Parts: sequence; structure tokens; C-alpha cells
Amino acid sequence: MGQTARTPQVSRALWVGIPVLLAGLFFWWASYATTIIVWEGRKLLSWLAAPLLLLAFLLLVGLVLRLLRRRRDGGSGGGSAGVVLGWLGAVLGLGLGIWWLVYGSYLQDRAYMENVQIVSEPVPELTARAPYVVGKAQAAPHLGDVTGEISDITYLPDSDRFATLVERRGWLSGYEVGLEQDVPLGGNSRSQQRCSFDIDEADARIGGWFGHNLGRKISAQQRWVRFDSDDAYVTCEGDTPTVVVPLKRQTGILVVTERPAGLALYNGRTGKLTLTTDTAKVPGPSYPLSLAARQREGTAAVGSFSDWWFERSGWDASEDGANAGNESEFTLKYRDTSGRSAYVTPLTPQGEASSVVAVSTVPTRHEGGGLAPMTVHRLDPTWSSPQALVALIKAEYRDVCCYNDDQVFEVVPTGGSTWTATVGSAQNIRYRVEGRGQVGGREATCLKAADGALIKCAYAAPGSPEEQELQRREQEKQKQQQAGQGPGGAKDPGDLTAYTPEQLADLQRRVSDEVVRRLKGGG
Repeated sequence: MGQTARTPQVSRALWVGIPVLLAGLFFWWASYATTIIVWEGRKLLSWLAAPLLLLAFLLLVGLVLRLLRRRRDGGSGGGSAGVVLGWLGAVLGLGLGIWWLVYGSYLQDRAYMENVQIVSEPVPELTARAPYVVGKAQAAPHLGDVTGEISDITYLPDSDRFATLVERRGWLSGYEVGLEQDVPLGGNSRSQQRCSFDIDEADARIGGWFGHNLGRKISAQQRWVRFDSDDAYVTCEGDTPTVVVPLKRQTGILVVTERPAGLALYNGRTGKLTLTTDTAKVPGPSYPLSLAARQREGTAAVGSFSDWWFERSGWDASEDGANAGNESEFTLKYRDTSGRSAYVTPLTPQGEASSVVAVSTVPTRHEGGGLAPMTVHRLDPTWSSPQALVALIKAEYRDVCCYNDDQVFEVVPTGGSTWTATVGSAQNIRYRVEGRGQVGGREATCLKAADGALIKCAYAAPGSPEEQELQRREQEKQKQQQAGQGPGGAKDPGDLTAYTPEQLADLQRRVSDEVVRRLKGGG
């Protein structure tokens, strides 16, 4: 009899224990899957926590009232109070859930504004670079006989190069090669460096299948961290490629936000994966670009909740199409000798206005597990919108833009209150146009060669270096005319028969240079 009674108990224990054991083994073994489940579950719980707590509280109150009434009435009745409180809890929970969905978003934006500083100081001087779309266009022709597909292109400010990561074709394969290339902005250097992956030893990639998934390998070493695939990039150290993956972690309970969590470095020759928080030696950005973008989006909550709800505060990235393919978080290097760089974004006010009134900067390198400091520089004078600037460039410099395949590329901040737009084709940058904002009701712009040499100005801002250079040229021209002896103020070269061949060649070169300069200067 006792044996018979124990048999059902053992069976029930097995039916419960085996699934629990299997579930425990799954959560212990499937680090990648559990990381995703916990990551997404925390975000979902943050939106449902408030209404669920209210509902649980009301149900608890209803249960207590029901027990008290049963005790008072001798066990009869009490069901109606529980039903009423249950319905009341459901209605209030639904209302609280809708309210929390809105207000929680505001609190989340506020959390991302933790290290935001708004200043009226000018943006530090930044170095212009080749446009992102040009770097992207020039990657494919330089890959040679590579059969893979380009998965990522990133600008590396330390080396002033564009890095291209190429996936190998196939379900169970990793990356094929990494490519670093010079895309000069006013220069002849077009050097490139290609480093190949060992397809047998390093056979994992982001988004790969099964054991070839780089995210799975990262979770096996450290759970509860994730990354954005667009933040990853490749660097070449000699013939060895390294995939750099900036990592992120979650913080908070009711308001869940992301923070940096170091780097994952994947060696393309040995397949070794290293997780580190020492980001100083990485030859590229270590702070996740996606996190910098989220901080910039959080500036919408710079005011009160009502201002946030009615979109009366904060800024947006300019999205008028002029910077197609790369509208925000431009990676630019500071012009000083510090070697620092930043994610830089021109900002427009929320609403219908499209003029650029501020510029945000976030460092590309940051130590520690907190948010990197973001600075919003208010512009004075402000700029026209990038789309309006493109139309202005086409109108004021129609002799150089835009015909054949030439076009105006990125309009990016380059320090102070200045912006730079590049003009040319995807394979050859010919000019740059620099502006200083709206001065005296007019956008001050100057046309320069790709290397930065001043050609002419449609309108030079008073007191600007461009105006001073134009005045110097005019004074030099007047001096030459006053000192000239030949027709038109030109000096008489004298008897050319007395010149040596070397002197004649030098004279011819100078004449050619002067003709080119005058053609570029429009006279």
C-alpha cells in the first residue's frame, strides 16, 4: 500500500523535475539565447512593471478584504468584492500602462541626457575628411578578386582611412578580408592595405549561423552584453585583421538604458576572441556609435514633460536629404595635435524649421562604464539647412558644380561656426566649399581646392581669414601693376635670347601656373 502511494508521487516529481532540469541546462548552455531573452525581457518588463505592480497590489487588497469578510460572515459571500477589485485593477492597470508607456519614454530620454552639456562656445576646430559615400564607392574597385560581400565601412580617424569588412559567401562561414584605404581630400595618395582572414581558424561573423556566430562566442565569454552590428569594424595590423565590436550593457529596472561595456576583439588569423575594457590601444572608435546617436536623440527631453510631448524642446538631426547615406554622427578628428576625435552632428530645432542651430559632439573614445559626455554647441550665426546649402553652392559656383557625375557631398561641421561641403565625383574629389553661417543675412561661402587652397568667395565673412587672404591678393596685384613696365602692368621679361634653357622652362611653368590660377579665380 505504501509502495503504491509513493509511485504517483515519484511520477509527479519526475514530470516536474525533468523539465526543470532540462530548462536549467538550456539556460546554462545557451548563453547567447538567454542573453537575448534577458536583454529583451528587461526592456519589456520596464514598460509593464508599473501596471503589473498596481494590479498585484489591488488583487492583494481584494484577497485581504475577501478573507476578512469570510471570517466575519462565517465563510459565505465575499466574491463580489474580489470581482470588483479585479476589474478595477485591470482598468487602472491598463490606464497606468498607457501612461507609463509615454512617461517612461520621457524618463528614458532624460536618463540618456545624464552627461549632456549645452554651451554657447564654438565647436573646436575639426579636420575635414573625404565623404563617407565616397569611401563606400571606392571600396569595391579596390577589393580585387574578392568574392565576398561588403558588410561594413567605417572611418578610422586615427589613421585617416576608411576600413571595409567583407563577408565570405556561405551559411557556415565568417569574414573574407579587411581593407583599409586612403581616400584623399586634396592629395594624390591612394594607398591601401588588405588583410585576409584565415577561413579555417577564424570562421565566425556577426549574424552567422550556429557556431559561426560571433555574437554567440561573445556571450559564451560574457553574458548579458550585446552590440549593434553597425558599430563593428575591422582594422589591419600588417597581414592580421581584427574585428572590433564595441559592447553595451543594460542598467535600470523601471527605466532601462544602455551603457558601454568595453570591446570584443576577434583575431582574423587565429580566431581568438578577447574581451577588454582597455580601449586606449584600439586604432579606431571604442565608444559605440549607436549609443552616441541615442544620447543625441535624448536631447528631445531637455525641457519639461509637456515640452517633450508637444515637441517644443530639443533638437533633431538634419534629414533633408543633402547628406543621404550619412546624416548624423560624422566621425571627425580634432585639428589640434591631441589625436582626439568625435562623433559630430548638425542639429535643427524640432518642428518645421530646417536651419542648423547647434552641433553636438560625443568623443569616439571613452573610459569607464558610464555614458560619454556630450556637448551641444549653440551656433551664432546659424546655418541654412544642408539642402539649401547644396542649392546655394550650385547657384554660386556653377562653373565648377555640377555637371557630368559631379555632385555636392556631405555638409559637415568643421569647427567654430564653419561647415565644409565637398564637390566632385565618387572617384575624384575636386573642390570643397566652406561656409561660416548667415552673416548679415547672407550665407558666407568660399570655394577652395580639395587641398584647402582658396580659389574665390561668393561672399567672404567680414574679418574672416578668407577675406584677409583676398585683400592680400588684391594688394599684391596692385603693387605688381604699379611696379610693372610692360603693357597692362606686367614686367618686361627682357631679351629672351639671353635666357638659359632652365630659365625658359621655369618661366613657362610660372606662366602656366598663373593661367590656371586666373581660370580658377574667374579672372
